[in-house]
Amino acid sequence: MAEHHFHLKADWPGGRNSTGYIEAGNLKTKISIPPEMYGPGAGTNPDEMLLGAAATCYIITLAAMIERAALPLQEMSMDSEAVVDVTDGVFTYKKIIHRPTVSLTDEASSQDYRKLEKLVHQAESSCMISRAIKGNVDIELEESIQ
Repeated sequence: MAEHHFHLKADWPGGRNSTGYIEAGNLKTKISIPPEMYGPGAGTNPDEMLLGAAATCYIITLAAMIERAALPLQEMSMDSEAVVDVTDGVFTYKKIIHRPTVSLTDEASSQDYRKLEKLVHQAESSCMISRAIKGNVDIELEESIQ
């Protein structure tokens, strides 16, 4: 069994409405509470980072699966959305909606498209971030295959 360790250093100078800084490998950014949650909105925040982790994990997993299946990929992009519920002052990360758009080249067969449809859904359950948050945050797919 191989284990990979990732490290993050965080600096936070003061109270709730301060602006901090994180550094983890290639990730180097300011952090603060978003304005929607009555913070200063400088840099990124945990809500955006969880959405970013889930989205990048999904699209990278899907790309790897498409490559392994030798599908003739033309283009792939994705929009993702996070829904955070606020009830009685309690913030709950409710769901993430991924909206991938995938197109294959003109040489693609109907069998390629059937396989692609399966992979689009399989990638979500194969992504390690999706598996890590399963049971806590719902993940929905609204795919567009062209």
